[in-house]
Amino acid sequence: MDDGKGTPNPCDRVSREGPMVREVLDRVGDKWSLLIIGTLQHGPRRFGELREAVGGISQRMLTLNLRHLERDGLVTRSVYAEVPPRVEYELTRLGRTLLEPVFALAAWASANYTEIEANRRAFDSR
Repeated sequence: MDDGKGTPNPCDRVSREGPMVREVLDRVGDKWSLLIIGTLQHGPRRFGELREAVGGISQRMLTLNLRHLERDGLVTRSVYAEVPPRVEYELTRLGRTLLEPVFALAAWASANYTEIEANRRAFDSR
């Protein structure tokens, strides 16, 4: 189905392709994944730098999310034979393609936060 202007509706595709699209959206739409992807926008980061930059994420949760992002081909993990060993994480080409939609979503959230908070207060006071 389209919007009447010949533009396909992406939600129709989600409905047709079902679980596989939802699975990818769950991964890239996860709070921690979005923050990790945004943090890696300027280049490689070490684990400790990522943990500090993301803020509020546990070591276990960061490790788990980095493994998922690496498995999906969105992040690469590079190990350098140094003493002590150095490990860096970086967005792949595919991961970098997520930056524009991630930033658009963040901009939308920022622009609409006040209205959403007012709506929540009004709803909660009912």
